Amino acid sequence: MASARRGRGGVGVNGVVRPRPRDRGDGGGGSMAGRVAVLAFCVAGIWSAYIYQGVLQETLSTKRFGPEARRFEHLAFLNFAQNVVCFIWSFIMIKLWSSGSSSAGHAPLWKYWGVSVTNTIGPTMGIEALKYISYPAQVLAKSSKMIPVMLMGTLLYGVKYTFPEYLCTFLVAGGVSSFALLKTSSKTIKKLANPNAPLGYALCFLNLAFDGYTNSTQDLIKSRYPKTNPWDIMLGMNLWGTIYNAVIMFVAPLLFNNWPYANGFEAVKFCQENPEVAWDIFLFCLCGAVGQNFIFLTISRFGSLTNTTITTTRKFMSIVVSSVISGNPLSPKQWGSVVMVFSGLSIQIYLKWKKKKGREHKE
Repeated sequence: MASARRGRGGVGVNGVVRPRPRDRGDGGGGSMAGRVAVLAFCVAGIWSAYIYQGVLQETLSTKRFGPEARRFEHLAFLNFAQNVVCFIWSFIMIKLWSSGSSSAGHAPLWKYWGVSVTNTIGPTMGIEALKYISYPAQVLAKSSKMIPVMLMGTLLYGVKYTFPEYLCTFLVAGGVSSFALLKTSSKTIKKLANPNAPLGYALCFLNLAFDGYTNSTQDLIKSRYPKTNPWDIMLGMNLWGTIYNAVIMFVAPLLFNNWPYANGFEAVKFCQENPEVAWDIFLFCLCGAVGQNFIFLTISRFGSLTNTTITTTRKFMSIVVSSVISGNPLSPKQWGSVVMVFSGLSIQIYLKWKKKKGREHKE
């Protein structure tokens, strides 16, 4: 009986604990304190990496560089650069921690080609939106990210969510949205390259739709191939992302005159002329590599809904940190948004803990 139980769960390669299928979303076995510690570790990693990445992203999208004060117009190049760095990072991690281990039970690389299409298009749309709407407006539009994840999971894969889980999701999304609305300033509009609110919001909502499919499909891959660990997913997603972006940014401009999309050759030339941009892009990619490790660890332990909750509140915290650094105190309404968001998170953690305890009691 003991060996049968180990076959269903236990420790996989790289020392990553594989949750049993019935334990998905609860952070695996162990004490409540242990699960909270792992969740806190994931939150700290995602927040620190992506808050700083957000600062770099806003700098690259709004700042003017060089003696001619030119903008870096090739924002989609950030996704390509991040795919390359994250692919190399995950390859190194696998070689360091999985040397000599069998690949049996792991998802093959070709399994990621389809989901990587949406994972390439979605983030690109989100970054491009910063040309047309302000960063607070982008946060507002993307604050309901966990809702399409739940809808995609329900419609495509038959995942069942409870009313309290929907309530937690709306608390988090509503809190971040209201905070973003209160934080929006007309001064930020002047920094935009091409203000166009309808186009900017349309890109953000398409980004949400693609992300919903991406996150739900990642959950499905993990459930079908339980030995697949975060670095396997990171390697597969970024391998195909690198291929797709390379074709779009470097091959297509050679085949078509006046290629309307981002041009990789022009982006590289801009970086050569402005080394400061190249350095910021490298740091942006490094934050993404570290952050993706924490994201895939979160997905493998707690599922995509918890992951999207953490990443959404990270955007909220980015605005909070920005407010503190700029010396702008939060208004009572903004503090109300803070309470709303963290109330939703606290209820969600409690529900997961209660569900786990209920299953243990039945056993």
